[in-house]
Amino acid sequence: MKVAAVQMDVRILDKDRNVKKVLEYLREAARDGAKLVVFPECALTGYCFTSLEEAWPVSETVPGPSSMTLAAIAKELDATAVVGLLEREGDRLYNAAVVVGPRGVLGTYRKVHLPFLGIDRFVAPGDKPFPIFQGSAAKLGINICFDCSLPESGRAVKLQGAQVLAIPTNWPVGSDSWQHTVKARALENHMIVVAADRVGEERGFRFAGHSQIIDFTGSVLSEAGETEETILFGEVDVAAADNNRVIRVPGQWEFDRIAARRPEMYRVITEPQPARQAASRGPEAQDSREPAAVGEKLKAGRH
Repeated sequence: MKVAAVQMDVRILDKDRNVKKVLEYLREAARDGAKLVVFPECALTGYCFTSLEEAWPVSETVPGPSSMTLAAIAKELDATAVVGLLEREGDRLYNAAVVVGPRGVLGTYRKVHLPFLGIDRFVAPGDKPFPIFQGSAAKLGINICFDCSLPESGRAVKLQGAQVLAIPTNWPVGSDSWQHTVKARALENHMIVVAADRVGEERGFRFAGHSQIIDFTGSVLSEAGETEETILFGEVDVAAADNNRVIRVPGQWEFDRIAARRPEMYRVITEPQPARQAASRGPEAQDSREPAAVGEKLKAGRH
């Protein structure tokens, strides 16, 4: 299967312009044979917002105008697309990615792990624990940006049968995720990774580019540079991602990173730990993580 990662610049608060660019890139990638096309985090809206109130006008429900437009084009092209946006539900706002394909809007994934950066300072934490989507030709899981820095995020989708991990991201310059993390997630989970990053600058932040397509062996199939808008392509063997057994020397050196798991030894991973880091960021940062607080802020900011 041919997959694509779209590395593009985004203009904050200019959703009409961003949607138009996404549709142009989607058509181009599909014309070149891509059955899965991944776009950056917050590709429709921008990322470096200063408040919920500023971001609210460019957010939308799903299904909504943008997702329905994307779905119509995906159906026409017989392709699946993963596109970052700000999703609202009631008084809550989420950093999300919508999945559209030939069967319409398949749903959204909402970012679970929120760094103290950009819009993530204000949105509610994701409440959909790593859903799996059946794309045009592959089972698809999603991590958004900082999610992939926590290995549990990739393992959660692998254990549910994902063959491809899509990572819409906004890595700023200074992040080391593009150098190490995406390769580790692919290798440790025997899973294809398609990571689409931004380029350009937004409110003092410059984005790192280096979008990548990684094979389930951890090998880089395609990687972009730091500044150019481009579409990366990669030919991937989706079915082989299900064959987790690695054979180095038949009968002498074989292993399976999934079958070898011993979940009974990992209970500490799911035990709550003291939130020392959250406390050190101050009460304002903690409030922004509480869904109730999000609703109150929005109510106060809207007329």
